[in-house]
Amino acid sequence: MAGIVTKKAGSGGDLRPPHISEPKIVKWILIAISIIFLCSIVLLPLIIVLFESLKNGIGLYLESIVEPDAMSALLLTITVAVITVPLNSFFGICAAWAITKFQFRGKNFLISLIDVPFAVSPVISGLIFILLLGTNSALGAWFESYNIQIIFALPGIVLATMFVTFPFIARELIPLMQAQGIQEEEAAASLGASGWKIFWRVTFPNIKWGLLYGMILCNARAIGEFGAVSVVSGHIRGETNTLPLHVEILYNEYQFTAAFAVSSLLVFIALLTIIVKSFIEWKTHQQQSQMQEVDHHG
Repeated sequence: MAGIVTKKAGSGGDLRPPHISEPKIVKWILIAISIIFLCSIVLLPLIIVLFESLKNGIGLYLESIVEPDAMSALLLTITVAVITVPLNSFFGICAAWAITKFQFRGKNFLISLIDVPFAVSPVISGLIFILLLGTNSALGAWFESYNIQIIFALPGIVLATMFVTFPFIARELIPLMQAQGIQEEEAAASLGASGWKIFWRVTFPNIKWGLLYGMILCNARAIGEFGAVSVVSGHIRGETNTLPLHVEILYNEYQFTAAFAVSSLLVFIALLTIIVKSFIEWKTHQQQSQMQEVDHHG
């Protein structure tokens, strides 16, 4: 609005008009509360995990990590993530493309379906797959007749993980593609470009950082998923246990050092995810700033 003077970010850090700004003491109190809360709820537990895992020496720590069941759990966790993330990326792009580029009946219903995994408990989603694909179901019996095992095997774990993690990529791409509109695609189509070429030359460059950001979040959730995987895995040690399930077993067996050692692997993966996520956010912000600058000069 004309006549309202706002402060610049570099001169005090308050972007609001002066007449609605709180005293500085309020700002510092809020910052202090945020720091204390994050340190006590987020940072302190992570430090405790690392401390407990190394408390009895680096030798026992390494022994707990390279133990066969732990390595099997790590390999299975990575395998599930490697399968889940590309599949969810493909379905997420398709869903986001359909929702943002076309008008059709049932569009709002499709958007609601994408949000279902956010509303349903992971344990319930695992039970759903047990009912659909278990040996007592018609579909499960059909698979079993062909010697194909879904539940208590890798396919069931992948399906449950895909269900839980599907919304992350689609929900990241939908607002991004909506904000970009369809003008560039229409211009490319009017010049004779095919749909595939339009996607690779026009759409994909605009969404690549958002897609990568969604893939990072999807990967983090896939690696750390517990509830749905716990139901469909059968807890077969050395075969169907992912890292979170293996940690639970070790803890229930009072092998606390081993449990914290394996947990530290998940902590390192989480920290790496945060670093990559921060880099993606920076690149996305940089790309958006460049687009705004082009629009301004245009």
